[in-house]
Amino acid sequence: MKPQGIITPVRNFTFPLTTGRFCTLAILTLTLVVGVVTAGPVVSNVRAAQRAGTQLVDIYYDLASASNALTVSVMVSTNGGTNYTLPAMSFTGAVGSGVAPGINQKITWNAEQDWPTNFSANVRFRVTADDQVTPSDMALIPAGGFTMGNCMDPNEGGSGELPLHTVYVSAFYMDRYDVTYSLWQQVYNWAVAHGYSFDYAGSGKAANHPVQTIDWYGCVKWCNARSEMEGQTPAYYTSAAQTTVYRTGQVNVDNSSVKWNAGYRLPTEAEWEKAARGGASGQRFPWGNTISWSQANYYAYPSGYDVNPTSGYDPTFNDGVWPYTSPVGYFAPNGYGLYDMAGNVWQWCWDWYGSYGSASQNDPRGPTTGSGRVLRGGCYYYDGAFGCRTANHYSYYPAISSYDDLGFRSVLTPSDLPVITIQPQGGTVSFHGTATISVAAIGAPPLNYQWSKNGVDIPGGTGSSFTIASVLTTAGYTVTVSNGLGIVTSQTALITVAGGTIGE
Repeated sequence: MKPQGIITPVRNFTFPLTTGRFCTLAILTLTLVVGVVTAGPVVSNVRAAQRAGTQLVDIYYDLASASNALTVSVMVSTNGGTNYTLPAMSFTGAVGSGVAPGINQKITWNAEQDWPTNFSANVRFRVTADDQVTPSDMALIPAGGFTMGNCMDPNEGGSGELPLHTVYVSAFYMDRYDVTYSLWQQVYNWAVAHGYSFDYAGSGKAANHPVQTIDWYGCVKWCNARSEMEGQTPAYYTSAAQTTVYRTGQVNVDNSSVKWNAGYRLPTEAEWEKAARGGASGQRFPWGNTISWSQANYYAYPSGYDVNPTSGYDPTFNDGVWPYTSPVGYFAPNGYGLYDMAGNVWQWCWDWYGSYGSASQNDPRGPTTGSGRVLRGGCYYYDGAFGCRTANHYSYYPAISSYDDLGFRSVLTPSDLPVITIQPQGGTVSFHGTATISVAAIGAPPLNYQWSKNGVDIPGGTGSSFTIASVLTTAGYTVTVSNGLGIVTSQTALITVAGGTIGE
């Protein structure tokens, strides 16, 4: 693993769609932009055509780069490019990781799968190319939206997996494998020699099996130790001041005490579910809607979607020596190259357990308080196929450690996500006065801006600064800054009318 500070920077380029309506059907109308960028990798000559009589859209582009292994992503807007949050994942062709440069590259989007019975004249695509070097044994999970929750039978998982809601998740790296006992011990030994303390040392059936018998607090401290061991800035601190690195005790670290763009950390629940789905949508498991021992290490109860011919522990790993974990990487990976996102051991996530809302969200980090931390993915034990479902929403007390079916994996944030360096500031203005608010941000170019007033996007408010020519009422203004890797929303700048609010 390279320290994050010397990872090759992302070169990420956006191609908004301009003029030209094409291939109109009653069910779908698309509008495209063609863009040219002068630094590599370069995506150019973007064009698209909807196949007559279908909802299949072929997107073509040319790709030039010195790298022969690029990651290409596509995002979809249905409102003329104001935001790109449609949870579109049904792409095939020259998309994802390992794409080589070339002309007439082709991506096919199955709009019927992602956006059924809809049409719009304002659909736009954002195509990005990324030549960043992926850290060793990690996979890049591209930025984009997805539908979170149980999209199958609502009675299958209960109200805890509903309502379905759209979530935009910024790009991140995730460990391809559950943290192994070997890796755990390597970092653990370094940590206890450098001021860290753990309540539990962890266990593992073998060096290449997942670590288990660990609590949530230990996982968080381990992530910090891994960061420090590799010369990176740790993510977790003991308070919102973010001055004291979390190294000892059981501290219920909250969202404000996390440097979200620094070091190793646990995935949020939304990050975990997006990663587990592997770029697919509407499926019960990372690979489809049924499960058997050929796909995961779990306790079988044949019925319904559990199509295993017999019940019980997987006989391949039931050797009479507890626990019955399997070596990491034994089963096939999902679409993002991640292993064991269903079965083997449960995986700790960052969030406190809580109910979902129905509103769309950007990079949610869960409730601010709670009694249990989220677990995802199921395990080899009695939870069965039910626990292995991608939408399964489970939790346990963060101090629990006596169970040998609890493990985890860590994530890293790419270095070129958008970051706001100077927040917009409010102030008091006379009635009908003029106010200008601005923001400063860094990140992989191009950076896109969208200002909002009281949560409603302002047409034309797409620059790093925004001028209100005639202030009529007190209001709160925010700006979202995005690139092909992620999106960040500013603090609220309150513009107040002198003497109080005056109605428009």
